[in-house]
Amino acid sequence: MKKTEIIMGMPITVEIVGNIDDTKLEAVFSYFKSVDEKYSTYKPTSEISQINHGLPKEQWSAEMSLVLDLCEQTKKLTNGYFDINHNGNLDPSGLVKGWSINNAAQKLLDLGEVNFYIEAGGDIQVYGLNDSDKPWEIGIRNPFNIDEIIKVVRLKNEGIATSGTYIRGEHIYNPFDKNPKPSNVKSLTVIGPNVYEADRYATAAFAMGESGIGFIDSIPGLEGYAVDVNKIATFTKGFERYVV
Repeated sequence: MKKTEIIMGMPITVEIVGNIDDTKLEAVFSYFKSVDEKYSTYKPTSEISQINHGLPKEQWSAEMSLVLDLCEQTKKLTNGYFDINHNGNLDPSGLVKGWSINNAAQKLLDLGEVNFYIEAGGDIQVYGLNDSDKPWEIGIRNPFNIDEIIKVVRLKNEGIATSGTYIRGEHIYNPFDKNPKPSNVKSLTVIGPNVYEADRYATAAFAMGESGIGFIDSIPGLEGYAVDVNKIATFTKGFERYVV
């Protein structure tokens, strides 16, 4: 069973192999809608918007405090390149997407599902096998032509996330550059033990520019694939073991 809905301004697709009970699908989509209501910087009623308009810390929800703490931890782990402070406002979306996909996957695991796929805006968590009883195959798009797949990777119980200019254009910048300019990297894909880890490190590594892929190579458990403005691909030492 497979379904796609537009939530958080992007398509979210959930596929549960062999499942004909759509209540589990609906539970996942309801969860993503609740995430959007809390963390959308575009909704004035969201908690993050209220925080950006002065909601005192003692009134923050426990979950919001946890997410913002995770953002601060990620900032330290990435030497400051993961930064949610933008012109005085907080925008944790660079962490929330992967974090929420990972949470949604855990919900399905708790409901007894073992073979499924969750994708939100190109970031993906898979578990088990696809409907052909094989590991899931995920395509990496060409950042110069999004209709073209340039690599296919095979995953099982792992996550994959891509940061780049595919859809939203330039939206991730080096926080240490006072005059932000387009990166020399067009896209950077990270495979990790789960989509939360892949997503937060992909965001930070993309902000690092050309040094980002080397940073990913230095983190145990992560592999990466980057394409630069000259259409040259660079990848980490262990990336090729995933390639179909």
